[in-house]
Amino acid sequence: MSGWYTETLYPDVAQRLRMGTVLHRDRTGLQDLVIFENPLLGRVMALDGVIQTTEGDEHVYHEMLGHVPILAHGAARRVLIIGGGDGGLLRRVLEHPGVERATMVEIDRSVVDLSIEYLPAISAGAFDDPRAELVIADGCRFVKETPESFDVILVDSTDPHGPGAVLFTEEFYRDCKARLAPGGILCTQNGVPFLQPEELRSSHQRLGRLFADASFFVAPVPTYYGGFMAFGWATDDAALRRRTAGEIRGRFAAAGLKTRYYTPDIHVASFALPAFMLDILGGAAAG
Repeated sequence: MSGWYTETLYPDVAQRLRMGTVLHRDRTGLQDLVIFENPLLGRVMALDGVIQTTEGDEHVYHEMLGHVPILAHGAARRVLIIGGGDGGLLRRVLEHPGVERATMVEIDRSVVDLSIEYLPAISAGAFDDPRAELVIADGCRFVKETPESFDVILVDSTDPHGPGAVLFTEEFYRDCKARLAPGGILCTQNGVPFLQPEELRSSHQRLGRLFADASFFVAPVPTYYGGFMAFGWATDDAALRRRTAGEIRGRFAAAGLKTRYYTPDIHVASFALPAFMLDILGGAAAG
């Protein structure tokens, strides 16, 4: 139907967003990219038929993927972001005054450039922060070859098809673990469990073979159709997942964060998984 953008991620269900002005549409060297305006959600970016981010609700996703691991860690100085070309996650990472360096590795330079041009409100100048380091490279190769270590690694990937597929493999997770400093945390984008249960199950199995504590936390991101969005959580320090609201509240206040979705209470509650997710995991990750 003309005037509508239909997402093609799932074979049996779909969502449509009304398309106002199409600001940019082209094929980059790697992906089909379109940026358009929607009356409710503001500017929208889609890659290969899948909605990636919108001005209207990006804060839910980026605040949770950034603030949860950094505040749980408590002393993160070096953060690595794999993907995240729109700059929204980089922005949230750099909101933490204790972060000294945020390295972002994005495979597609066009996504970064077009996001800065057409979606500047999402990154809000993060790429100009002197603590930000942008590397245009394959994320898998970077974590395999870099000699650096990081306190927190965040994987802000597309779904497991196309260029993002390799970011869901056990080999990639193993290389990430090798890059983590002691007490480090790996967090990943892990899809919508109600519609992508196998992604949740397989990621948990792979992470569980590598880390002492592998689980998930959740957030409702309206644009990501199908219910809760899951974020993978992996560390060798199980205590990090069990920080109290009081501990997080103190760190949140000290960081001076201003948020639209994240709160310390939501931080703690987000690790309480609904029963259907625990069923997918075979009862695992309940503790």
